[in-house]
Amino acid sequence: MEKWFDLTLDSALAIVISCLGIYISIIIYTRIFGKRSFSKMSSFDFAMTVAVGSMLASTVLSDSVTLPEGMIGLFFIYLFQLVAAYLRRWDFFREAIDNSPLLLMDGNDILHDNLTKARVTVTDLRSKLREANIVELEDVKAVVFETTGNIVVIHSHDKRPVNDWLLKDVRRK
Repeated sequence: MEKWFDLTLDSALAIVISCLGIYISIIIYTRIFGKRSFSKMSSFDFAMTVAVGSMLASTVLSDSVTLPEGMIGLFFIYLFQLVAAYLRRWDFFREAIDNSPLLLMDGNDILHDNLTKARVTVTDLRSKLREANIVELEDVKAVVFETTGNIVVIHSHDKRPVNDWLLKDVRRK
């Protein structure tokens, strides 16, 4: 326990310099490779965010990872993300790494089997409907459990149907 509070000027300075260096690297790499690096569009994007956080923490707080090693590791994480984003243009690769959106409600019909698949409770669904300002179930056009884990409520007070293009990639069962 005595190591918990053991801090030398050299180690504090190393942490500050590593933190600044890795922080600047993240900014530069994000500018080069794009904001997609931190989007929540797919499970692969989520993995990217976790990997960057882990690399940042390892570089700043670990004696075993030097600043140049952390910068190189970050560069390749960003590069792999860019390659994956490019490969996602092909259905085979996209289906291999991404989840599919899942329909939870079709109009005012609750799809209980899909709720079970998504591990979403009726209480969770009800909460999302309230969050979307739904006052009548008849106003619900569709509820989609997106690949990011977000639940999206499509609603309207008129009788127009949802455009098929919006639900093109959504699994119904």
